[in-house]
Amino acid sequence: MSKRVAIMQPYFAPYIGYFHLINSVDEFVIYDNIQYTKKGWLNRNRILVNGNDKILTLPLKKDSDYLDVKDRVLAGSWEKDKIKILNLIKSSYKKAPYYNKIFPVISSIFELPNTNLFEFILGSLHLLNSYLKINTKITISSDVNIDHTLKSKDKVIAICKELNANTYINAIGGQELYNVQDFKNEGLNLKFIKSPPLNYKQYNNEFIPWLSILDVLMFNKRQHITDYLNKYTLV
Repeated sequence: MSKRVAIMQPYFAPYIGYFHLINSVDEFVIYDNIQYTKKGWLNRNRILVNGNDKILTLPLKKDSDYLDVKDRVLAGSWEKDKIKILNLIKSSYKKAPYYNKIFPVISSIFELPNTNLFEFILGSLHLLNSYLKINTKITISSDVNIDHTLKSKDKVIAICKELNANTYINAIGGQELYNVQDFKNEGLNLKFIKSPPLNYKQYNNEFIPWLSILDVLMFNKRQHITDYLNKYTLV
């Protein structure tokens, strides 16, 4: 029996390609035991504000830059900060066509009780998957019984084997990282997911692509999004 697996870092309210990847596999592994990086997108994303893209950031408690994602926590000022973030989303999207349906979903994300960064992102991912009717199994990387000192493709291959996968699907950008033959030598198919362009009306502004899934949800009917999530090419 064939089984597809994908593995990714945790990102807060990522762009729709992330959900494309989740929807394309049988099991989605999310890394919790990787080092947090300030330059990454783990706790931030882009939304539409006054016709321009603006970075939305989850504030974190000051701590060592060498901690894993699972060891970082939201700032002590989170209770106040989340109100500011919600107010920004509200003012930016209150005239969007699906605001009344989506804002309660977003509010439920910010009401999640866990202030651990990874747990908060994981909880938000479950809520968004539920709304999008994505039923893919989500597995936390540290729960997979492998040697977690492995790096790069060796770690990916070990996870795939432990989960009895025969196909590993990666984002299209991974073509520069992974070699098909390396995976074939281990009895695995390596595929890359290619998402078709997604254009939609963002008020009357010039379209800004690949914003947070929050933007997509505000401007698109759920059925249109779920239809799109089933359209992809594996190369």
